Amino acid sequence: MVGRSKAGKALLGLLFVLAGPAAAQDVPATGSNYGGVGLIEMRNARFRPDGTLEAGAAIRHQRQFWSLTFQAFPFLETTFRLTDRLNATAGQGTTNDRALDFKARLWEESRWRPALALGAQDLIGTGLYSGEYLVASKRFWDVDVTLGLGWGRLGTAGDLRNPLGAVSDRYLTRSRNVGLGGTPAFGTLFRGRDAAVFGGLEWSVPPGLVLGLEGLRAKVEWSGDALRDERGGYPARRDGTRGEARSRLNFGLQWQPNPWLDAGVHVVHGTDLLLRLSLRLDPARPPEVPRSPPPAMPARPEEAAPPGMLEAALRRAGFRPVRVEVQGEEALIAVGGGRQPTLAQVAGRVLRLAQPHLPPEVERVAVEWHRSGLPIARLEVLRGAMEAASGGAGSAEEVLAAASLGPAEAGSAPGPDLLWAVEPRLALQIGDPKVGLRWQAAAAAGARLGLGEGFALAGSLAQTAAGNLDKAQPSDSVLPHVRSDLGRYARDGRTAIPTLYAERLWSPAPDWFARVSAGLLEPMFGGVSAEVLWRPQQRPLAIGLDLAWVAQRDYRQRLASLGYSAATWHLSVYADLPVWNLSTVLRAGRYLAGDWGATLEVSRRFNSGIEVGGFATLTDVSARRFGEGSFDKGIFIRFPLQLLGPETPARATALIRPVVRDGGQRLAVDSPLYEVTREGRAEALGRDYLGLLR
Repeated sequence: MVGRSKAGKALLGLLFVLAGPAAAQDVPATGSNYGGVGLIEMRNARFRPDGTLEAGAAIRHQRQFWSLTFQAFPFLETTFRLTDRLNATAGQGTTNDRALDFKARLWEESRWRPALALGAQDLIGTGLYSGEYLVASKRFWDVDVTLGLGWGRLGTAGDLRNPLGAVSDRYLTRSRNVGLGGTPAFGTLFRGRDAAVFGGLEWSVPPGLVLGLEGLRAKVEWSGDALRDERGGYPARRDGTRGEARSRLNFGLQWQPNPWLDAGVHVVHGTDLLLRLSLRLDPARPPEVPRSPPPAMPARPEEAAPPGMLEAALRRAGFRPVRVEVQGEEALIAVGGGRQPTLAQVAGRVLRLAQPHLPPEVERVAVEWHRSGLPIARLEVLRGAMEAASGGAGSAEEVLAAASLGPAEAGSAPGPDLLWAVEPRLALQIGDPKVGLRWQAAAAAGARLGLGEGFALAGSLAQTAAGNLDKAQPSDSVLPHVRSDLGRYARDGRTAIPTLYAERLWSPAPDWFARVSAGLLEPMFGGVSAEVLWRPQQRPLAIGLDLAWVAQRDYRQRLASLGYSAATWHLSVYADLPVWNLSTVLRAGRYLAGDWGATLEVSRRFNSGIEVGGFATLTDVSARRFGEGSFDKGIFIRFPLQLLGPETPARATALIRPVVRDGGQRLAVDSPLYEVTREGRAEALGRDYLGLLR
């Protein structure tokens, strides 16, 4: 007890020192081995710049940590972590653990006070690394000093009695029951008999002192976690066995030579050498492959070009002319397709292409944009404003201020139109008990034949090239296996027909959109799907309703079915929030396994087009019947492929589900109306108005 009293006094004393005056410096933070910003294994009170995405790996004996960190807001850091480890509970073999961490800034550093942060490690997971902390950091010239107090796994060193026990005895008991994992462990926050002091120093090594390296940091840390591994089954130990670390002192070097790389080598627990590497990205300003400048806007012609010249120019640029009309000072150009992903970029490119072909008296040009045969927006632009901006005498802001946005009129190309593509596809499964990551790479060829008036035929063929997804563990779900048999689908469907269907998309009235699809709608289900969407152009919300009757397809993904069928429907509300470019979707209805519930999706979209978000679904399926993970949830990143160089509207999507089960699963069609029409809204135009000049 005397030792714990001394530790408490030391904690108070060091906090007093940290609060002393010192000049705070803007020094980039560095990553920790568990993901997120920190020292070595312990977190500090530092954060990456707002929006930063960081993917990292840390490898030591019997452990591999894979992490994805997103600085969701200036004050909130989130980390998803996958750990491949020796199965210390069983004493043999390997297993893996998934966890979600949060760290919140309480206040920033000033001249007199340290930065202060509060965090929860493994708040949503199995509880294996579950712990909470309060941490302060203060910079003194080239040294960053950190001191904190840890609970749970971060308090296993037991330096002192949990100070919150003075508030209530309930804080002295911490549940060891982790259940099926995947649920927020609110009932264990800051609880437990013991707590531990942790801290450390991070020295910014002067440039040139070591081999001329810049961005080198030396770190030393006193850990609050006294465990090296989980022998005995921590946190739900079966006996008194503890895989204790030989030492709580960790130290090492970390190198951050540029804005995207963070590498390090550390000695941890007194026994292990650990190597770490992380790569990060600012989604607001991602690096882009240099592209050719947009075509120059020529001077107005003295007279109109011969009929058909404008349509030919549009086709050469990848557009599909739907309608071209010229009446006096006004021109209407309706196009589909194109290589540009946003309305502003489409309108800017069409105006440049049309300039040498329009009569000189035309002053207002309306560009209508059709996607998947559906008219989604009409942007009317002053020709003179565009000419001035392209010549350097104006700006994109002035073009936007003089433009008007409205709903497009229904219309369609008069004849058949064929679009086709060959693309790589990658399917991932995270959290298999035997292997942390299973994957399958395939080549897919797809085609869409537009028949006019919104009617189309579409389909695809896929051939598996490589991967281990076909070796996934058999499903143990007690629900209908609507998704959990993905390993068998991968094994039996190496040559497959993922989709083959007919559909119609149309706009029955301004701001209203409709879709009907029938056939093989996705790799696992076929049937009939219908959807209607109200999406007012000038408002930050939309409401949709989708209904479907589907039958589960056979594992070979040909024309046969397995005999299971379901009726599914959802009412969806889409909303743009007025802060941080946040978008939300709330869905409620009946899912593929017959369960009833709701899904909440929240995402943040950056001006580059990169979008990061997460979702969670709760239904009337209990955690016990759902199985491992307790409920469906996941993280997604959408990345515009045009950032890699080519002009294309395509986006790659990375979806991370901690575990794939059958509860809370929705039908996945190729043309959901909100995604098709999303770029036709005023919010999207305002976000990408600079695209008018790209």
